[in-house]
Formats: sequence, C-alpha cells, structure tokens
Amino acid sequence: MKTPVKLGVFVLTLLVVFGAAWGVGWLAGPRTTPATAEPEHGQQHDTPAEPATAGKVPGGLQISQDGYRLELAAKQLSTAGEKPLSFRIIGPDGKPVTAYTNEHEKDLHLIVVRRDLTGFQHVHPVLGADGLWSVPLKVAAPGPYRVFADFKPAAQDTGLILGADINVPGDFQPSTLPPRTESSDGEYAVTLEGDLVPGTSSKLTLTVSKGGKPVTDLQPYLGAFGHLVALRDGDLAYLHVHPQESTAAGPQIVFYAEVPSAGGYGLFLDFQHEGRVHTVSFTATTAGITPAPIGTKSPGHGH
Repeated sequence: MKTPVKLGVFVLTLLVVFGAAWGVGWLAGPRTTPATAEPEHGQQHDTPAEPATAGKVPGGLQISQDGYRLELAAKQLSTAGEKPLSFRIIGPDGKPVTAYTNEHEKDLHLIVVRRDLTGFQHVHPVLGADGLWSVPLKVAAPGPYRVFADFKPAAQDTGLILGADINVPGDFQPSTLPPRTESSDGEYAVTLEGDLVPGTSSKLTLTVSKGGKPVTDLQPYLGAFGHLVALRDGDLAYLHVHPQESTAAGPQIVFYAEVPSAGGYGLFLDFQHEGRVHTVSFTATTAGITPAPIGTKSPGHGH
C-alpha cells in the first residue's frame, strides 16, 4: 500500500475511534444544553420554563406527616353499640406523643365520617398516660369510614391533620346526599349563604333559627360561636376553615373556607344553644351552594 493511502486510512481510523468515544461519553455523562438551543414546542423564546413545584397536600389525606403517624388500635367499629375507638400518635422518636398544645379548647379533635359524607361525628377522646387516646363511639350505618386526628404536638409549631380508614361491617348502601330542609334535630334550621371559589378564601355565612325565630343567644363552642369542618367529596381532603371573630351571639356565624379545587364539598357545622351541641350538614359545590342543610344528624358528640 502506498504511503498516502496508508496515512488516509490511519486518519480515518482515528476519526472513527474519537467519534465512538465522544458518543459513549454523550450517552453516559451529563449534557449541558447550549444557551442557543431551540425551545421545546409551545415554549416562547423569551420566557424561561417555570420549575415544577409540588402543591401543598390538603390535611387528612396522609396517615403520617413530619415524622408523626396516626396508629389505630383497631380498624373496625360497630353499629350494634358503643365500641372504644382507640389510637396513638407516634412521634419522630418512635414513641407515643403525650404532650400537646391546646387548640380550640382541646388537645385533639377527632372527626369520624363515612366516605359518602354521611354519619359525621366530632368527638374529643381522652388521653391516657401511655399516649393512648380513646373514646366510646357508635355509628349508625355500615360502610367505609375515615378518621381524622386534628392536633398540635407540643414539640411542633404547626398543627397536623392525619387520616386513616376504618370499616364498619355490614351492608353498605352509599348515599347520594340530596339536599333536605330537615334541621339538626327538628327544632333548629340553618341557612347558608356564600360561594366557594377555588384557590381563595371564601366567605360563608350561616344563620341559625329556632321555631322560625332568629337565635341571638348562641353559646361559645370550642372557643367560638360555631365550628365548621369542610371535606372534599371523593378523597375527603380535610380543608382549612377559619371562623370570623365576633361578639354577636347569632343569628349569623361567619367562616372563611379555603378550597383548593373545583368540585363538591361537605360542610359540617357544630353550634351550641341552651346547653346542647347541634350538628347540621350541607352539600356545596364551587358552582354554588345548596341553600338548605341535608339534614344529617349526629349520633352523638362525646363532649
């Protein structure tokens, strides 16, 4: 083979070797996109892509958060009679939490509701020295239920809402939650005004009457003249509802609800009058709110 031919083959061989080496490095190592790279389809040249940020998870969807875990002692309740519902809050150190910060006059609020948004109960368990919370509870109908523990550990600056599923054996007949005019116990009627707007604080005004007359002597309950719980239909996300501070004892109670998405919601109002706590339930959507309570009665409060 002549010398020029040999040199040509040698140069070609080097190019192939270096090209293969660069290709391996491109596949195995990180790449830096040049500043002049073309934008992806649909992306403007003068607008940088926004980094993806994870939205805040609504309360009650997780059984553990920030190192704390809700641990149910048993995962069944009964319609036959009262049965203790017991649980512990396990802390980041793996031990039951025994120190809490009192909020709304209680160390812990427990919400129990069936997954079709019926059978709502708001109760307050008793804490044992070993960190075991317990409350006698009876439910009216079988089906899948969700338990929410709303509390603030003494060792933490912010409160937590942890959730867990619990079952009630029997024939489950889900409800479609039609609006009803029935009040909490046949004596009281509550009307609701306001619209839920996703992504903002929505004003809700509830007006209480008894025997057709406005109630103007409501009694404080949990540090206010009313307590409102909002649950999202479908996943039962437990939403933040803030009462408006007021010295007026009725007939109106004002709350501000923050809903993260469009859809349906269950709203559950507790209020106290003449020494008794009453519960009235509403169904609401982000397109508007049904003007009458659905009439779900609370089996008991356990206060």
